[in-house]
Amino acid sequence: MHPDIGGYGPADLEVVAAFDIDARKVGRPVSEAIFAPPNCCYRIIDEVPEIPVPVQMAPVLDGVSPHMAHYPPEQTFVVAQAPPVDVAQVLKNTGAEVLLNYMPVGSEEAARYYAQCCLEAGVSFINCMPTFIVSDPGWAARFTAAGIPVVGDDVKSQLGATILHRTLVQLFRKRGLTVDRSYQLNVGGNTDFLNMLNRDRLATKKRSKTEAVSSLLPPDFEPNNLHVGPSDYVPWQKDNKVAFLRIEARGFGGFPMHLEMRLSVEDSPNSGGCMIDAVRCAKLARDRGIAGPLTSISAYTMKHPPEPMPDDEAARRVEEFIQGRRER
Repeated sequence: MHPDIGGYGPADLEVVAAFDIDARKVGRPVSEAIFAPPNCCYRIIDEVPEIPVPVQMAPVLDGVSPHMAHYPPEQTFVVAQAPPVDVAQVLKNTGAEVLLNYMPVGSEEAARYYAQCCLEAGVSFINCMPTFIVSDPGWAARFTAAGIPVVGDDVKSQLGATILHRTLVQLFRKRGLTVDRSYQLNVGGNTDFLNMLNRDRLATKKRSKTEAVSSLLPPDFEPNNLHVGPSDYVPWQKDNKVAFLRIEARGFGGFPMHLEMRLSVEDSPNSGGCMIDAVRCAKLARDRGIAGPLTSISAYTMKHPPEPMPDDEAARRVEEFIQGRRER
């Protein structure tokens, strides 16, 4: 979303390590593995330059929900029969500076494993999933003490359902309307949505998405009048996500106003621009000797940042951070 961040462009990012658990990816170079099943994302280009970095076998931990075993391999995982590597050692050996965590929702143990590996290796952790690490004071203190800048939690798309929902709620309130009830329902066909059919893994995801909207509503807003969360898995939608929004509000004299909206967007590339910015902000913070949670870029690109703020304020503070006028 920013062509230049502190002198770094998107082309300055270099993949030095990659981890997965799927037999169709492990052992293959990144440039081949990214197109292997179950990936079903929109292709920006047909071919990518060769990236000879091999995908290495990671510990499975709680990264695979048991219900995934009941679906065809092309929709889910084929777990590789290979011993897992020591992720922290690989990060040290490869000179990695930033790690992106895109573990499936509900992989609490696995997410914390990668965060711990980053602490051991001195690597910045960008937490793209809703396990609360960067926004957790305990973890934040550990990264601060280690001198490592981090970004999180739970990636917010460039223009997805959450940012749209937040913007509409802000607009209603700025125009003096009282929001009474609202919902956001999402359906999609990638493995992220398939994973989330297991409702036991959704506690932090639902909380993250809900608090992203509720943080903009009055403190006394009735929690039961706001519903935000993934709803169902439709295989033929593949990486396309469809979101349905409804806001019920009252204006002058109590007149009723209802808004309904449908958003259709490719899910994976919708977070790509955010992550390219987050990586470069983390690198810029490393260059400047800044440690701990980066509050501005976290609020700009994440649903559950350590310091929630309105999106226009987050955007302004990111610009100030890039220009060196703010530490965060």
